[in-house]
Amino acid sequence: MSSAVGEKTITRVPLVDLKRQYHSIKGEVDSAIQDVLESQAFILGPQVKEFENLFASYCNTKHAIGVSSGTDALLLALKSLGIGDGDEVITSPFTFFATVGSICNTGAKPVFVDIEPESFNIRPDLIEKCISKKTKAIIPVHIYGQCADMDPILEIAKKHDIRVIEDSAQAIGAEYKDKKSGSIGDLGCFSFFPSKNLGGLGDGGMITCSSDELEELIYMLRIHGGKPKNYYSIIGINGRLDTIQAAVLIKKLGHIELWCEKRREKASYYSQKMKELDLATPETMSFNKHVFHQYVIRTKERDRLMEHLTANNIGTAVHYPVPQHLQKCLAHLGYKEGDLPEAENAAKEIVSLPIFPEITKEEQDYVINSINNFLSTSNN
Repeated sequence: MSSAVGEKTITRVPLVDLKRQYHSIKGEVDSAIQDVLESQAFILGPQVKEFENLFASYCNTKHAIGVSSGTDALLLALKSLGIGDGDEVITSPFTFFATVGSICNTGAKPVFVDIEPESFNIRPDLIEKCISKKTKAIIPVHIYGQCADMDPILEIAKKHDIRVIEDSAQAIGAEYKDKKSGSIGDLGCFSFFPSKNLGGLGDGGMITCSSDELEELIYMLRIHGGKPKNYYSIIGINGRLDTIQAAVLIKKLGHIELWCEKRREKASYYSQKMKELDLATPETMSFNKHVFHQYVIRTKERDRLMEHLTANNIGTAVHYPVPQHLQKCLAHLGYKEGDLPEAENAAKEIVSLPIFPEITKEEQDYVINSINNFLSTSNN
């Protein structure tokens, strides 16, 4: 299959194309890297603090602490709240493993709450019955770039005196009732993995908060727990954000609003063109501003559709094929298939389509036509 557009024929569409973004801002990125190379200040150079200040301002939080990855952001956030052995943390089963792995790596136990089928986010109305005397925190995951329904979650947390950590790894720039992701709970955790909406040149992460006490504690925890250097009152990790990452991310942060808007435009185009097809397109909750880190459709023909798209050189992915409560390494928690049906059904039906700010309408049309052709054939 191909799609002819003028003199250009589309025969391949990648799931994401990082090269296009790089070439659009190559001068800025190359200059930022060169500045760090000239300074040789690779660890906690001045760009790290500059980026932290800019990021806090962007998210409307008092503080932002740069860390080594989104995973370490979650781990350090949990450790800063004193969460450890014997504690419980409520979260969604429909997320990347880092959310759950970070809980387990503190010694705490993850407790899972099923998701809303429309948004794929945790169901607030099911949280309270999962709270026990051991519950210390809730981690709502803003999956795919759309915020969870935070007000009822915060109300429950306040009632039971537990903390809220936003997993905003996929949701930089997303908004809930005009509040930026990462500014709503006690702490926000972000990832700068290269394919994220704000991606670095490798791993990187950020923790946002408005508590002076938590900020100071996380700064200590990210450098082994020492303050001053070589004097340790707590045990932390080596979790610093590299200067070269901060330098590049400073430049990219200046483009993030435009990139988010382009993602919304691309998502709207997909949804408009596929509204008559026999599949479910993403829903944006009325109180949210979505940033479409992923554009995810649902169909019971998921596996066959993916085979068809792959055969036509269209990149796809499943985010995520196994809900976390059914992961082999978490079997000791005692969950079984059928316990969280919405998460389990979603895992069997979802597929992510190509979406990135630079994708063209011609490429999107090729994807849409390929899906339409598959559905037409499968229905005959």
